[in-house]
Amino acid sequence: MAGPSNRSESKKAEKHRFFVALLPPTEVQAEATAIKTYFQEHYQSQAALRSPPHITLQPPFEWAKDDLDQLFQALAAFALNQPPVPMGLSGFSAFPPRVIFINVVKTAELMALQPTLMDWLEVRLGIANARSKNRPFSPHLTVAFRDLKPGAFRHAWPEFEHRPFRADFTVPELTLLIHDGYRWQIAQNFPFRQESN
Repeated sequence: MAGPSNRSESKKAEKHRFFVALLPPTEVQAEATAIKTYFQEHYQSQAALRSPPHITLQPPFEWAKDDLDQLFQALAAFALNQPPVPMGLSGFSAFPPRVIFINVVKTAELMALQPTLMDWLEVRLGIANARSKNRPFSPHLTVAFRDLKPGAFRHAWPEFEHRPFRADFTVPELTLLIHDGYRWQIAQNFPFRQESN
């Protein structure tokens, strides 16, 4: 039978899943969510609706609930040393046979931010994703994936392959998302360094 110390140890060991991302402004999120909803209604693909529209910088990882302050402090310190990130979205692309996404323009700032963040988290917190470290960063904003069947992909891709989509904006903060057991929610935002004029 578990005694009080065992209960507190299991409680302390309780972990949640997180990932770190950049979120576009509200109006761009609304456009992307409308596209995700279209995929749900026309192609029975709803997995992308389980997170706000985002560009992943650090893939999902587990972190102890009792150590959240340490995670928050590390991300806040990182963000304060980074300038806001100019971003562009342009058209659609795919990872056949299941993923369709909005293209993210590979700006120098974005392409430098992602490996810097991954290194920071690995050195300071031991958070590492071997798969992501061993392949080039391919920023994208997913609108359909995982539950998009190959047959549905074959019908959807010609519809989106040449469809226009354009948005330009600057992201003022880093976002930590947490999985609540069903969907990803914003856990905390961490403002980037404010540039003085």
